[in-house]
Amino acid sequence: MPGHHPARSRRTTERKGDVRERAILDVCETLLAQKGYDAMTVGDIAQGAGITRGALYFYFGSKQEVVTALVARTVEHLWERSRATAETDDPRQAIAAAMQRTVELWNEHGLVMRTAIDLSLTVPEIGELWSHTADLFIAAITAVLERAGVPVGTEPEQAPAMARALCWMIERTFYHASQDSREELQKASSTCEHIWLISAGLTA
Repeated sequence: MPGHHPARSRRTTERKGDVRERAILDVCETLLAQKGYDAMTVGDIAQGAGITRGALYFYFGSKQEVVTALVARTVEHLWERSRATAETDDPRQAIAAAMQRTVELWNEHGLVMRTAIDLSLTVPEIGELWSHTADLFIAAITAVLERAGVPVGTEPEQAPAMARALCWMIERTFYHASQDSREELQKASSTCEHIWLISAGLTA
């Protein structure tokens, strides 16, 4: 079939590129833990990935771009894990599952999540990513609240406004708790889940 082989070759090249990019992002996450964002350099990332700085620049134009890609990968995982919860019929189950999946991701990648929050005010690309992620969660929380019988509308006590407040409450609570321990993160998650259940009128 004409054109079939070149397309296959392109896909193979992309796969190799994906492996290299994944290695770069993994090293970046490790360096965030070891050195922090400010002290980490492009040279450090390249060395950790076993490539030259020039090779790294083939994939990413700056340290900021590497971190932005790492944040994008992490929040994509968060959304993939939580997307189905908005579609769970039972709001209690949806809330429990959403909180558990969020805890799992913060346990695995809390440093990336905190870095994203820290940089979201000064790095526009990360700010946009974080806002987009929040919007997805606000939509999911809104859907759960609606299924629990909270009215839809634009008033402060209606589902969309409540969902927005819940989303940012969870973000800030997890940000602080994740710096302490897994135990504290789990406790914080239980508190957020309880508040979400109260908001949905599901504690009786």
